Amino acid sequence: MTDGFLLTRVLMRFGTEDEDVYQELSAAAFTPDGHLWVGSDELLGVERLSQVEPFVFGDRRHFELGNYLELFNEDDEIDIEGMDYSNDYLWFVGSHSSKRKKPKGKDVEKDIEKLAGIKFDLNRFLLGRIPTINGELVKAVEPSAASEKELTAATVQTLDDRNILIESLKDDEHLGIFISAQIPSKENGLDIEGLAVYGDKVFLGLRGPVLRGLAVILEIEVEEKEAGVLTLKNLGEDGKLYKKHFVYLNGMGIRELCLHGEDLIILAGPTMALEALMSVFCLKNVLEFEGEGIFGEDSDRLEKLFDLPFIPGSDRAEGLAMFSCLGEKDALMVVYDSPNERRIPAPGEIFADVFRLPS
Repeated sequence: MTDGFLLTRVLMRFGTEDEDVYQELSAAAFTPDGHLWVGSDELLGVERLSQVEPFVFGDRRHFELGNYLELFNEDDEIDIEGMDYSNDYLWFVGSHSSKRKKPKGKDVEKDIEKLAGIKFDLNRFLLGRIPTINGELVKAVEPSAASEKELTAATVQTLDDRNILIESLKDDEHLGIFISAQIPSKENGLDIEGLAVYGDKVFLGLRGPVLRGLAVILEIEVEEKEAGVLTLKNLGEDGKLYKKHFVYLNGMGIRELCLHGEDLIILAGPTMALEALMSVFCLKNVLEFEGEGIFGEDSDRLEKLFDLPFIPGSDRAEGLAMFSCLGEKDALMVVYDSPNERRIPAPGEIFADVFRLPS
């Protein structure tokens, strides 16, 4: 199948000319009240947009995540790569990756020296959730007549300068070597870019590493250890805290995830820093998975849905969210990083695309 059918475009009005806010979008999610939430991989917070006209979202409000969650520090970027909403919580995940310093192109000798430097922004090791009530992020919600449960902002338990997810993966037979070698993102190092949540079940899509052409989805389940702290449940008799699912996406890595009923929509793109086609796949009935699995081209569980239009140098798809419109109950919204100039009608405004999913 080639390009998906473009139903319409949605205009997002951010009311600011700060390009980090609207031209570096990396994640998107809707809450049941109709608000659109988007994140940037360059900031320490998220943006909430309200529908102000049909297919137009504006009235932007910024929320600093450090006001609700315990961050490692106030300076490092979080590198938000995935967002989702489930059971009154807005969820976030950072890339959990290292990064190589980027040459600036002014001094060859210094640029070569920079290329040897690998850096860890500690806030990238964030996986957490914040209660979301009536379009507001809140630190905690007491039980009430409307809801018997207490809601509390929380992150996966941290250990020194990482978290228990990374600690549990250090000895993994497939992924441990990439962590110990400190291979950076975009170089086939460990790099989380996809997030989908169903209750306490969390799916994490890895941009890297890709192993023999197979991308990796991590499945974990969380429970609240204490106020503000999430721990990982054991998922098997061997005490493992995660499952791995391997998917063949034509050799690409995972750039985002979102749930469509019991199916997982996968945005696939290059693992390395290169210009290439991006595609949308569907992994079926993921909520029924009991063990681990490999899903290849001949699997009846994995289906390629369509390719995204390819514009070299721009329009890098980053965020997915289900969006009902034009009679399509489950259309797919796609937001972009490094947008093409035609996607920006005015400073502070940008178009997202909405595609019809194949039957």
